[in-house]
Amino acid sequence: MKQMGSKLHIVILAAGIGKRMKSSRPKVLHELAGKPMLSHVVESAQALQPYRVCVVIGHGGEQIIDRFGSNDLIWVEQKPQLGTGHALLQALPELDEEGATLVLYGDVPLVRVETLSKLVQAGSGDKYAILTTALENPYGYGRIIRNEDTRAIKCIVEEKDATEAQRLVNEINTGIMYIPNRKLHIWLPKLNNDNAQKEYYLTDLIKMAVAENIPIVSAQPDYNWEILGVNSRAQMAELERIYQKENASKLLEDGVTLYDPSRIDIRGQLRCGSDVEIDVNCLFEGHVQLGNSVKIKANCVLKNVTVADGTVIQPFSHIENSAIGANCRIGPYSRIRPNTNLNDNVHIGNFVEIKQSVIAEGSKVNHLSYIGDTVMGSSVNVGAGTITCNYDGAHKHQTIIEDNVFIGSDTQLVAPVKISRGTTIGAGSTITKDTPENELTLSRAKQVTLTGWKRPSKQK
Repeated sequence: MKQMGSKLHIVILAAGIGKRMKSSRPKVLHELAGKPMLSHVVESAQALQPYRVCVVIGHGGEQIIDRFGSNDLIWVEQKPQLGTGHALLQALPELDEEGATLVLYGDVPLVRVETLSKLVQAGSGDKYAILTTALENPYGYGRIIRNEDTRAIKCIVEEKDATEAQRLVNEINTGIMYIPNRKLHIWLPKLNNDNAQKEYYLTDLIKMAVAENIPIVSAQPDYNWEILGVNSRAQMAELERIYQKENASKLLEDGVTLYDPSRIDIRGQLRCGSDVEIDVNCLFEGHVQLGNSVKIKANCVLKNVTVADGTVIQPFSHIENSAIGANCRIGPYSRIRPNTNLNDNVHIGNFVEIKQSVIAEGSKVNHLSYIGDTVMGSSVNVGAGTITCNYDGAHKHQTIIEDNVFIGSDTQLVAPVKISRGTTIGAGSTITKDTPENELTLSRAKQVTLTGWKRPSKQK
């Protein structure tokens, strides 16, 4: 993770307890768009190709490490938690004197890579750079206090320490900073906690920089939602909607038709070809690729799926870890389970479940069937209520259905078994042996009528 030129170190502060979340989980492990908040921050950090990424943990630190593993991260513990300055001080041994450090926060998940790059660029040349923005209601944030004549940054004053006049300032400190390492090694040990909170503020480094005439510059995000942090589940829900709204806007700009942009959830990456249509309440997880002219109807869930051109996914269908060919028709109420590969022009209908199977071109499983651990040829028609009996209580077995097979309704195929090319299976059959090609195979008990039989009834 070496960076060309000056060494960019990144420290992510993630030691907070998050009491208002009312949860046993560390705050940074609560999920935004299907993954922990901290994951969003780590991904943005690593996109900058830094020399080193340190994560300062405290409350629930073991849970965080277990969730992330090594992941090229350096874990630093802050115990007890005595403020942001104290948190960065714990990471100081991991910061070389060469280069600079970008300070991020594990509970500020939406800051964009473009914004961070802008801040790093502003701080190049051994300057101290701060990400600031103007808010209509700056309550709770530290205020940026500038020189009235030069507009140079003089200091940052926290809300609880601010005067009435300072509280009227609407330019706020986001907490995200870029600081020369050679100065960090001098300044951090000098911090004190002479303030209302009795904490060591990272913002006090500004006073030290001003005293030494170190240039202090600022950069601003393009969107104020980038700097929003999470302290409660209500705020988490607010950020989730912002995130989804931004994703929906990008899809619309790329030519995707969204029936209602406020009712789509993307928890991963969604790539779309041209003329894609997505109906309401659809969920996309992991990596999903939709080809040209694909239509996803209402209330579908797709996870780690590729869908080729012209396919229609009817309402309430669930597809996971599978590949769908071109011009297929899936659903409604279909479930395609992992490791399934449907070739072109396949029809999978209502209340049909397919699991770990390959289905060749032009085959149909349209009603109330289960197909598992199966290799199915082309132009096969599977009647309603057909199931592959693939599990013997200990092991899974494979069913092979060759080309141009017709399977009557309510058939059980007891694996391992091969249904040969051109076979017709009579309705209501239980097939336990391989069938010959181009023949009718069926297994039924003889139909009888029992004269005088009485249906059981309840005793009065």
